Amino acid sequence: MGNDGGSIPTRRELVKNAARQKNTTELKATQLEAQTHAWTYCPLSNRPLVAPIVSDNAGTLYNKDAILEQLLPNNKAVPAIVIKEKEDILHGRVKSLRDVVEVGFTIAKDGRYEKQICPITSKELGPSTKAVYLVPCGHAFSEAAIRELSADACVKCNEPYILENIIPILPLTKEDNGKLAARARKLKEAGLTHSLKKAPGGKKRKKNIKLESGEPATVSEARNDNTTKAKDGPTENVEETNSGAGIKNSVTASLTARVLDEQTQRNKRQKMGLNDNLKTLFSSARYDPAAQNGGDFMTRGYTLPKKAQ
Repeated sequence: MGNDGGSIPTRRELVKNAARQKNTTELKATQLEAQTHAWTYCPLSNRPLVAPIVSDNAGTLYNKDAILEQLLPNNKAVPAIVIKEKEDILHGRVKSLRDVVEVGFTIAKDGRYEKQICPITSKELGPSTKAVYLVPCGHAFSEAAIRELSADACVKCNEPYILENIIPILPLTKEDNGKLAARARKLKEAGLTHSLKKAPGGKKRKKNIKLESGEPATVSEARNDNTTKAKDGPTENVEETNSGAGIKNSVTASLTARVLDEQTQRNKRQKMGLNDNLKTLFSSARYDPAAQNGGDFMTRGYTLPKKAQ
């Protein structure tokens, strides 16, 4: 810059990448990259999407085992920041399995690879094809095929559905997102979940039962009375008090058992302090210099020569 005939550069020349708005091509490329990632990986576990795959009322895809793990009681060993990040991803949309629907993709094998296709048009479902699934059955199709059919029942299982229950998968437009938000509000007001099942935890009104004197006055008292009588002898029409003892869906039951087993084993390892790397530093047998030729890292010490002893 001095005495060499050079020029003084301006700020614009020094800034290599000046701030500018992305053009249409760059925006489309970024959008396609984000859609490809969302079609490939679960946002909760960051693992590849594998069946069974579920979706919430916003059309986002998750691994079912990741949802089950999130719904289980929080593990104290998991950092609070990780729990907060997962809750932010769900945005309070998933509070039980009734808030998700298992998406039934049609799989076609292409050599060693498998791809998800529309059973009507055979088009591959993914970031380049707008896809939808039906509630409550969960079967997935291309949006164009469903629009052309204009049917009121699923072509695969003949389950009836209405126009509002056609859910776009990973929607991008404001119109689709607005429709899904309006549907979620409507279902919440009706006391229903995304899967069209009744929302858990709803307030139940006690129905008064007018009986003769000495008989129970409410439904809860009648159930308690039947339970007491069952201990003395058999009684007819006694309701089961433990309605949630098991899980009816075998796939959900196996996934829940696997997640619980993994969590139990992880907690045991943390409580016992068992670490494979640390275990290699110690010897389980008693130290014997003649047999072990010096011992391991932690038990190796200095031995006085015989003459010094």
